[in-house]
Amino acid sequence: MPVYTLPDLPYDYAALAPVISPEIIELHHDKHHAAYVKGANDTLEQLAEAREKEQWGSVNGLEKNLAFHLSGHILHSIYWHNMTGPKEGGGEPLEADGVGELAEAIKESFGSFARFKAQLSKAAATTQGSGWGVLAYEPLSGRLIVEQVYDHQGNVGQASTPILVFDAWEHAFYLQYRNQKADFVEAMWQVVNWQDVARRYAAAKSRTDVLLLAP
Repeated sequence: MPVYTLPDLPYDYAALAPVISPEIIELHHDKHHAAYVKGANDTLEQLAEAREKEQWGSVNGLEKNLAFHLSGHILHSIYWHNMTGPKEGGGEPLEADGVGELAEAIKESFGSFARFKAQLSKAAATTQGSGWGVLAYEPLSGRLIVEQVYDHQGNVGQASTPILVFDAWEHAFYLQYRNQKADFVEAMWQVVNWQDVARRYAAAKSRTDVLLLAP
């Protein structure tokens, strides 16, 4: 039985237009995200077979594959809910919209929303090759940090929880924005679902036992 399943989109393919075209959403979700789900399930089966036969010659590659596909599945599952239609999303998180705790955390961690926006935009747009720009809650310091994620799983702080993710892989934008990754990242701010980000921040902050340090 498959362990991981492809989640349904929380909106139709055209919901994020004109920022992201229906064609991109359909291909991105139904083909690319689905491939990561399949890859994670296939790798789990291959690891089970290796345990059964006690054949460990391919364990390094299998562990890397599991990290790659599982992280791809997780980040994409966050990505879809981090976005909403341009009429409902975007702008700046404000107390008046019920996301004041998130807005204050961004200000405390980065100095201002403008500085945070600039850092996350640069992190996403300048990721070498394929990857993501990520806003994450870091439990050791209790602050928000920006991470530049290579592929799906590299260059991240242990135990940090992603709460806002910008997909900077070419399959996320190339059909519409061609090679202008920075233009796509700038457009993404029009569809950020701050209500979803705020819920993820509150949930991450409430977990007190995710990082157990040695005394």
